[in-house]
Amino acid sequence: MRVVYSYYVLDIVHHGHLNHMKNAKAAAGKDGISVVGILTKEAVLEKKPKKPILSFDERIELAHAIKYNDFVVAQDTYSPLPNIKRIRPDIVMESDSHDSKEVQAIVDYLEHTGGCVIVNPYYPFISSSKIKLRISGDIDSIPNEVKNMNMKRREKVEKVEGAEDSMNENKNIIWGTDKQE
Repeated sequence: MRVVYSYYVLDIVHHGHLNHMKNAKAAAGKDGISVVGILTKEAVLEKKPKKPILSFDERIELAHAIKYNDFVVAQDTYSPLPNIKRIRPDIVMESDSHDSKEVQAIVDYLEHTGGCVIVNPYYPFISSSKIKLRISGDIDSIPNEVKNMNMKRREKVEKVEGAEDSMNENKNIIWGTDKQE
């Protein structure tokens, strides 16, 4: 049974989150388990200037309601490493918006356990922060260059959606022991 770990603030749920969770569940496989970490307010404030709008309990409840998630746990630090060390997943899902040094630290740890990291694309205009700006009226429309970037990244995600196939084909999206191209 394959265990996959992914993590989120999940302040405003959008289709980028859903794609990431869908890919995590696909990577886990039919009999696998998708475990989702939800960052606490303190964890969010380690990297971001503002606390989430929704309470931790509300964000946990939202994560529980999404069909791709089998288990939902608290993540007390911005780094997922403490949870990864406790849960010992086979795969960790990451975003290409995260710092490569932080992702490499996860890869280095997972190499000792035989796991790997799958990096999903980030949608710059679909982030919760950008949605909050659109709601507040600080962003009126989506610039064409961002739309084009999102379309290119969407193509990338569609290739990742069958995560099982991607792993078997050794695509570059996978980092870690003997799964790297």
